[in-house]
Amino acid sequence: MKALHTEKHRTQHIGWLRAAVLGANDGIVSVASLIVGVVAASVSINEILIAGIAGLVAGAMSMAAGEYVSVSSQADTEKADIARELEELEDDIEHEVEELTLIYMQRGLDRILASQVANQLMEHDAIGAHARDELGISEILVARPVQAAFFSAGTFALGAILPILAVLIFPESILLVGVTGTTVFSLILLGFISAKVGGAPKLKSVLRITFWGILAMGITAGAGALFGVVV
Repeated sequence: MKALHTEKHRTQHIGWLRAAVLGANDGIVSVASLIVGVVAASVSINEILIAGIAGLVAGAMSMAAGEYVSVSSQADTEKADIARELEELEDDIEHEVEELTLIYMQRGLDRILASQVANQLMEHDAIGAHARDELGISEILVARPVQAAFFSAGTFALGAILPILAVLIFPESILLVGVTGTTVFSLILLGFISAKVGGAPKLKSVLRITFWGILAMGITAGAGALFGVVV
């Protein structure tokens, strides 16, 4: 009976997790920074909400388009490399076996065993073996443009909603403090969740995301207060 590998690894989440964290972080920081800058420019609540909603829509669409184009370029490169490997497998199979043999020798196998492994893997799935061990392309890490675009846009919108809700909840007299506090809490939560899912150190992840978020808001608020305009 064929044994199945059922052990779960964190890298299985890497494709969507990267896009999701990037989207949520960008949504929180971008829209919160925009709102803080507008608040510092002393404009009305309606103008603040319009700016926040516009930032949400524009940012989500930009994230989706940017991720799709970026990851599609990666996918095109992977396809081109695999097509080249297929041609090489047809033209010079002995050379391709030797390539895999050398790769396995570099990983610690002796030549005889490395050659046996290379030949058996080539018989089972030649292009799969070369894609994985020569090119570093695996099913887990393969580029997925639509998935990346969907998660980036969706999580950007979810992140952007939080500072907008703060504008609706807090009175104008403490709006700046309320938006800032909501944003910092959101960044801490995002850092904790992403570290939990990815198996990374929680404190390091939280501090990294929170620090850069606060810095971005501070710079934007300073520009808004200095020039008295929306930035």
